[in-house]
Amino acid sequence: MTLELTSAQRRELRARAHTLHPVVIIGDDGLTATVLQEIDRSLGSHELIKIRVFADEHATRADLLADICDTLAAAPVQHIGKILIVYRPRPEAETAPKHIRHKRKAPRRTKRSFQN
Repeated sequence: MTLELTSAQRRELRARAHTLHPVVIIGDDGLTATVLQEIDRSLGSHELIKIRVFADEHATRADLLADICDTLAAAPVQHIGKILIVYRPRPEAETAPKHIRHKRKAPRRTKRSFQN
C-alpha cells in the first residue's frame, strides 16, 4: 500500500529534502531485510529521508523505490539519478520525541524573597 501525495505536497517535500544527506545506502546486495529495517527505522524518526542506490540501471532503481514504498507504506517523493526520496508521516501519537512527551516538573525555587 503506497501513500499518495498531491503535487503541492510533493513539491514542498522536495524543497525540504534538498538539504538532506542520504541516511541509507543500498549496495550491490540490493534491498535486503536489514536494509528495509534501517529504512523503516529512519522513516520513523525523520519522516523524510534520502536513500542512495548504487545500481546502474534506472529501471532497477525505480523498482527498488516502488518496493520500498509498498512494503513500508510510504510515499515516493522523487527519484533523481541514484538518489531516492521517501516520505512517511509519523503516527499522530508519536509527534513529539519520547524524551519531550513526559510532563515537566515545575522549576524548583532556590531563592526566597521576603520583600513582598
